[in-house]
Amino acid sequence: MLNKIEVDDSDTQLESSMAALAAAMSDPSRVKMLCALMDGRAWTATELSAVADIASSTASSHLNRLVNSHLITCLSQGRHRYYRLAGHEVGQLVEMMMGVSWKRIPPPKTRTPVQLRVARTCYDHLAGEVAVEIYESMRREGWINDDGTHLTEKGHENFQQMGVVLDPKTKRKPCCACLDWSERRSHLGGDAGAAFFTLCEHRGWLKRVQGFREVNITSSGKAAFRKWFALSGNPD
Repeated sequence: MLNKIEVDDSDTQLESSMAALAAAMSDPSRVKMLCALMDGRAWTATELSAVADIASSTASSHLNRLVNSHLITCLSQGRHRYYRLAGHEVGQLVEMMMGVSWKRIPPPKTRTPVQLRVARTCYDHLAGEVAVEIYESMRREGWINDDGTHLTEKGHENFQQMGVVLDPKTKRKPCCACLDWSERRSHLGGDAGAAFFTLCEHRGWLKRVQGFREVNITSSGKAAFRKWFALSGNPD
């Protein structure tokens, strides 16, 4: 009987925690803030209030709710305070919710802005048409296994030649297929996706658009993607 009570208490705590998390994400203004933070950078309260189109005092209340729910963290630097997603798990959750929510909208053609469809950030890795094409190329060429759960020996070799630095002690998934909400297919996530995106930025292959999730592919990036990946589409 004691074991049953312990299991029941544990189940109740889990259900309550899930309900609290869902409640924290249930407000449209808070959702707008979370979506803005999907660019992987830290934002000020003023910037987030502008994104959500609400007063600063109202934004403060929403931000406190998100912090207390462990969805975002607050960073202090001198007199300034910045907010960012609490981790890649939160980014993955928001991206998945976008995909599930998008399925409820029945337009014959996606209304996602063209710039975001081509290339954007998904917290700390690349998303959009180009990211999906790169993932499919990696899968076809045997860089990753079919379900995207790990890099193959060939994948490790190519990442090393490309200059991608993986974290051997990562506490997150080393590699995973992340559902792309606009393309309804997968792009590369996990530590491998983050490391690849870091390399692309370092090499100047990708340039972030300040204040947005949009990412521009540079001329050197287009050349690099043509060199390394057998893309069925056109990175131009």
